Amino acid sequence: MHILDVTPATHNIMLVGRHGIGKSEILTDYYQRKGYRVVPLFLGQMSDPGDLIGLPTKTGERTDFLPPYWFPIDGKPIVLFLDELNRARPEILQTVMDLALNRRLAGHMLPEGSRIISAVNEGDEYQLTHLDPSLVSRFNVYQFCPTVQEWLLWAQLTHLDQRIIDFIQNEPTLLDGTPEQKEGEDTGLEKYPDRRAWKRISDIIQEMSPDGTLRPRRHLGEDDLDLIAGIVGAQAASRFFAFTQGNQMLSGVQVLNDCNACEAKLRSYRLHQLAIINESIFQHLEVAYPDSSQLLAFSLVAKDDSTSMDVVQLHRYADNLLRYYNLLENMEQKEAIAHLANLFESGSYPEAILFVTTFCPEIYQKLATFIANI
Repeated sequence: MHILDVTPATHNIMLVGRHGIGKSEILTDYYQRKGYRVVPLFLGQMSDPGDLIGLPTKTGERTDFLPPYWFPIDGKPIVLFLDELNRARPEILQTVMDLALNRRLAGHMLPEGSRIISAVNEGDEYQLTHLDPSLVSRFNVYQFCPTVQEWLLWAQLTHLDQRIIDFIQNEPTLLDGTPEQKEGEDTGLEKYPDRRAWKRISDIIQEMSPDGTLRPRRHLGEDDLDLIAGIVGAQAASRFFAFTQGNQMLSGVQVLNDCNACEAKLRSYRLHQLAIINESIFQHLEVAYPDSSQLLAFSLVAKDDSTSMDVVQLHRYADNLLRYYNLLENMEQKEAIAHLANLFESGSYPEAILFVTTFCPEIYQKLATFIANI
C-alpha cells in the first residue's frame, strides 16, 4: 500500500497482473476506506465513446456534452477506476487519452483531488487491445502479484473460511492454477483455481452467525464436490475436499488457544508441516490485534487483574506460544526453530513481532540467542 499512500493525486496508476488476483478489489477497498467514492468503469464493455463522455446536446449555436451518469457533479473528488483498460476498443482509448493527461472529458474537468487508476490483465491467453505507448506513458505502471503469504494475511483479515486458509497454507501451488498447468494455458474453457475463485468458495461454505460473525456453514458433503469443482476445477476441488475430510492440519490459532491439546498431533508433524504451523501462528498474531497501541496498552494490564477477554486471550496466546516453543526444543526440531527465527527476523509480521517482544520475553530472548549463534 506504500505506493498508493505516497503517489500524488495528479499521478495516474496502472496495476498489471493476471486475472483473479485481487487488483480491482484491493484498489477499490483501499480508496473507499480513505473516504473516496470509487467509480468503476469497465471499458471492455463500452462500444462507443458516448458511453464514456456522455450524450451531445445543442446549447444555442454550439454543441455541448451532457455529463455522463458517473460524473461527480457535486464537485467532490472521486477515484475513477478504469478497469479492463487493455480490453477497450481503440476509439474508447482515444477518449481516455485526454482524460488521463488533462483530467478533462468533453469539456468537463474532474474535481480537484480526483484520482485516475486502472487495472489491466497481461498474458497471451487474453484477448487484449495493444496500448499506445503515449497512453501508457500517462500512467505509473506497477506489476501486481501478491505473494501467497500476502494473500493469506488478506484472507485472515477478511475472515475467509478457515478451511480454505489452512488448505492454501498446506497446498500453496493451488492458489493460482495447478502445478501441472502450463504458462498461458488458461483459455477460460477449463476451470483452474485463482484467488477470486477461492473467495467465492468461502462465500458459499460460510454463513453469518447470530452474533454477526462468520462461521463454517457445515461439514462439506459429497454434493459439494461438483459445486466446488465448478469454481476451481476438478483437481483442486478434489484435493480441497480430501483435505477437509481427512487428517486436517492444525491451524496456528488452535495451537495458540491450547497447545497441550495439539501436542500429540504436533509431535507427528514433519518439518514442512511445522513450518506451516509457524507461518499460521505469525499470520494470526498479525491480524488479531493490528493496532500496535492497543497491544502496548494491553501489556500494562496483568492477566489476573482484568476481566477483559482481550487481555485474557493475549496472555493465553503467550502461554501457549511458549509451550509450543518449548515443545519444538523438546522434539529437537532445530530446523523448525530456525524457520520461526527467520519469520521473526524478516520483519514481515510487525504486529506478531511486537506481540512476541511484549508478551513473550522468554521466547524473544531464546530467538535472539538462536539467531546470534547461527
